[in-house]
Amino acid sequence: MRSETPPSDLIRSVSRALRLLEEAGNHPGGINPKRLASRCGIRLSTAYHLLRTLRYEGYLDRLPSGDYVLGTAIAERFGDLTPVVAGPPAVSPVLADLAALTGHSAYLARFVDGRVTITAVVEAPGSPPLEDLTVGFDEGAHATALGKALLSTLPVARRRRYLRDAGLRRFTAATVTTVDELGDELRSARPTGVFTEVEQFRTGVGCVAALVHRPGDDSADRWALGMSHRATHVPRGRDRLLPSLRRAAADLSTA
Repeated sequence: MRSETPPSDLIRSVSRALRLLEEAGNHPGGINPKRLASRCGIRLSTAYHLLRTLRYEGYLDRLPSGDYVLGTAIAERFGDLTPVVAGPPAVSPVLADLAALTGHSAYLARFVDGRVTITAVVEAPGSPPLEDLTVGFDEGAHATALGKALLSTLPVARRRRYLRDAGLRRFTAATVTTVDELGDELRSARPTGVFTEVEQFRTGVGCVAALVHRPGDDSADRWALGMSHRATHVPRGRDRLLPSLRRAAADLSTA
């Protein structure tokens, strides 16, 4: 999602090439140049120039049918990005220990490029499966405990801008969909340091999260550690997770 207005020095050829890559990624079976150009609002002749360049650099591949798909260079760049997004190597063992100890899936999130983004996941059988909550997921911050925790660190004006740009999509009947209602939730939870949601993101699922307080961090580099549970486990099951969650957050504070 593009949340900013275009810069005055926008390089349009780069912007168009990125749009072509995004559109090709939406069609894993392949898409022909004419349709690509049409969907991206680019002249066909310009699209051909960009497609040939992207293919030469390895970011696109051309099938025998003439359709284009994402190339191997995309996977290589994802491999470069993964350690940057995931954080220091010490993060993975902490999440793995937390999941093993409690039997519940553990998640780490932080701001990546200004958006609340899940950066590490260790699944466990005690939590219901959440296919959406994978590394790189950056939607629904208002409806997840991880998102609520990180949004609470933003000044009110910045939080309102974030929510205006990202929107407050209704995921379930319980989802908070107004800025004021979310603000009330965050003010109530902030003194405890624990942020929760029950069936706001997925029916039958709840989540609890805590901020990771690291020396010298600011709101742009805050982390949130969370765990998911079945909604039927509230509040006893959730309360059982809190001591382990807080200890793991303290361990991460020095990671």
